[in-house]
Amino acid sequence: MALKSNRSREVQIRLLVTFFFQGIVSTTTIPRIPELIDQIGVNFSAWGAILGFAGLGSFIGLGIANRLIVRFTSRRVLLVTSVLAALLICLLPWITNAWIFFALQALMAFVGSCLNISLNSQSVVFQKLINRTIIGRLHGAWSIGAASSVAVSALLASFMPLWLHFLLVPGLAAAVFIWSTRGVLSSEEVGKANERKQMKKSSFFKSPREIWLLSAGLFAGMFPELVMMDWSTVFSKKVLQLSPGLGAIPYMVFVGAMIIIRLSTVRLTKNRPILRIANIGGLFGSVAMGLGVILGPLATQVDPIFGLVVTSFFWMIAGFGIGPMVPTFFGTAGGVKGLTTPQALARMSFTNAILVMGAKTVMGALAQNINLEVAFIFPTILLFVAGLIAGRVAKRPTGSPTVVDDAFPMTGPVGVLPVDD
Repeated sequence: MALKSNRSREVQIRLLVTFFFQGIVSTTTIPRIPELIDQIGVNFSAWGAILGFAGLGSFIGLGIANRLIVRFTSRRVLLVTSVLAALLICLLPWITNAWIFFALQALMAFVGSCLNISLNSQSVVFQKLINRTIIGRLHGAWSIGAASSVAVSALLASFMPLWLHFLLVPGLAAAVFIWSTRGVLSSEEVGKANERKQMKKSSFFKSPREIWLLSAGLFAGMFPELVMMDWSTVFSKKVLQLSPGLGAIPYMVFVGAMIIIRLSTVRLTKNRPILRIANIGGLFGSVAMGLGVILGPLATQVDPIFGLVVTSFFWMIAGFGIGPMVPTFFGTAGGVKGLTTPQALARMSFTNAILVMGAKTVMGALAQNINLEVAFIFPTILLFVAGLIAGRVAKRPTGSPTVVDDAFPMTGPVGVLPVDD
């Protein structure tokens, strides 16, 4: 162990707290999304375009985050970006112009990309220093923070004005980040892990075919999760006719199921490869997601609470199915021949970001021009496709049955680049 036990314990606590509050910041807006849409006066199509093209900010982050980390160290980048990510949310209640809102979303995507890369690089290096796999626990803290945030935000949405909500919760998170990030690994400690590695130059467009297959699976498996973050509360309000407090429950149940399945990955993979778990999860999860979209509104016609229960039940099953997707496809990248793991992950992340940007725009257009129920069929089909791709990769000789869980977050479209501190 390259770190003393007391220092190792301190770093782990600081990282756990940072991941937990990053989860809080990432999902605190979910119950208030319908209000934000009304506030800037856009329709579903425009809202989808804003969410989609705001991803351009993350491209810039993917391009310069590694340089920032090399120049300023991952600890400093983590401190600045985590605090910024929280404080930028405080501006949302005051924006009524759609173009300004879009610019802020793009800035938040840029900051979030740099935050994710710096935080996960710290986690990877720390894991190497202690020679123990603990990143699953860290990502579990993110998921718990995300679920807790939605629950608390749903409660606050029932009585607290938007501006006060987006001042108190992100403000608290920013204060915690200032404390937690100051105690993560220093540049001297990172140096002990011998992080610098030589990598062969290889053209992006000449990537192995396996990369394109895994990128397709990653996108198809990740996008339904993003749809739940962006649209579940809108679905609850517009289709199920629920209040902001009750409308967050289906997403809370969904993310709770993902937490359970992700924390159970080690146990589940004792008997079968994770690719098979993703294969089964994608097929059954997609059916459950579709049934929730179809049967939930029908049950609402009988009673709104009955509709809430029906939707939550099927979306819980969908959460179990979606949970393994990101770890599976990112993890399998470690077995791609001809590329290092960071190279494979960076290319998959970049491809995924492009596809997600277009898919979010399509999602909004479907919701506006047809209806929200039909729009949800789009991610449902993608989840089924992700299950099929996982099954196909499992049959290939390069398909890895284990999770390489030292290089990726358990949720969200995050770029992973080779890191030098």
